[in-house]
Amino acid sequence: MGFWSGSLALLADAAHMLTDAAALGLSLVAARVAARPRSASKTYGYRRAEVIGALVNASAMIVLSLFVVVEASKRLYAPPAIRGEGVLFTALCGLVVNLIAAFVLADSARSSLNVRAALLHVIGDALGSVAAIIAGACMWWFGIAVADPLASMAISALLLVGSVQVLREATDVLMEGTPPEHATAEIERTILDTPGVHAVHDLHVWCVTPTEPVLTAHVVLTPAAHGTDVAKRVGERLQGIHGLGHVTIQPEAPAPELVALRLPTPKKKA
Repeated sequence: MGFWSGSLALLADAAHMLTDAAALGLSLVAARVAARPRSASKTYGYRRAEVIGALVNASAMIVLSLFVVVEASKRLYAPPAIRGEGVLFTALCGLVVNLIAAFVLADSARSSLNVRAALLHVIGDALGSVAAIIAGACMWWFGIAVADPLASMAISALLLVGSVQVLREATDVLMEGTPPEHATAEIERTILDTPGVHAVHDLHVWCVTPTEPVLTAHVVLTPAAHGTDVAKRVGERLQGIHGLGHVTIQPEAPAPELVALRLPTPKKKA
């Protein structure tokens, strides 16, 4: 229908739907791989397969959106003849299909970056259908030929914003960046305020997946503090204050000079 009507908006929408089918297939494969149990060589399992799937999906959407922008900019100066009625009715059908798909994916998207990337494709198609409906109406009823490339550029701009966001999130997880909701300075303060902790170092906070934060840290004990008790208290505080459940704390003995400061002063002989 896109070739018959000559509409770039419809062709862009069709291309997005084609990539959607591939994205949903990739998301399904990634989800099934992520569900595999961990092994001796993959101690975290395969859960990051979903993040890799999101990275591929977002990258594909960025490339496709840029291509549409370039093609649309050419059509602004020489808009071809377009059958507005074909654009309008095809876009209406596409909008219905995309809204149904978005409804199905919405719940799972909250907990999975992979599904969120797939949902982004579907939302992009829905927006594309809306833009194509407007463009089709403008061309069919008012003869405004530039409505088609303008609609295509608007669709691509919206998709680029969302795709870059998903790409940034996926890259941040793969680079083991600190989750934005967990401020390292506040976590360090919580650890230092725990009884028995003198200092903390080698503090690392990262994610296996966006919903699975992990923390490791070395804590220097105060004199007479018991390492096991302190590690337990630190873990409980991090869980209660910051919601961090996967925590590994390595206690370290206090420095000799710190211990010396706490030694009792020997009594002088009479």
